[in-house]
Amino acid sequence: MEVLRRSSVFAAEVMEVFDRSPTDKELVSQAKALCRDYINSRLIRAGVSWSKAEPGTLVPGGKLAEVSTILLRLGDELEYIRPNVYRNIARQLNISLHSETVVTDAFLAVAAQIFTAGITWGKVVSLYAVAAGLAVDCVRHAQPAMVHTIVDCLGEFVRKSLVTWLKKRGGWTSQNAW
Repeated sequence: MEVLRRSSVFAAEVMEVFDRSPTDKELVSQAKALCRDYINSRLIRAGVSWSKAEPGTLVPGGKLAEVSTILLRLGDELEYIRPNVYRNIARQLNISLHSETVVTDAFLAVAAQIFTAGITWGKVVSLYAVAAGLAVDCVRHAQPAMVHTIVDCLGEFVRKSLVTWLKKRGGWTSQNAW
């Protein structure tokens, strides 16, 4: 009987390893890595140099790098369809980029507005496009340090508002996610 109990415990531990869904911390960390990658892509596309890129870029060929590629492609489509929505974000919001509080509050207000009617992958892509558009504005207006603030702010929004939804879908890298 003891052997059967031990094998059941072992089987449960093995299944936990394979079926383990990502933790909140992992999901937020991945969201921020995706955000940094998305922003870097948009800064390059805008022809804006930014020497303060954060370390921890995505591992080429890794699952999160694949998700980033999908996110960027979907963002391209979204930005192509509605270019005026995702450019000149600071001007549209009528905000100064010199105050971290103003940028944070504005970004969180836009994020909350995007998700008022529910969460979809399209809205998640839109959130990243807004973050990148705002980051481009910051760098163009000599406020590159605000990019880190935007990344952190997106991470905090994901932690507070999207983690549960992401977990239900298996996280960022789940085969069922995208």
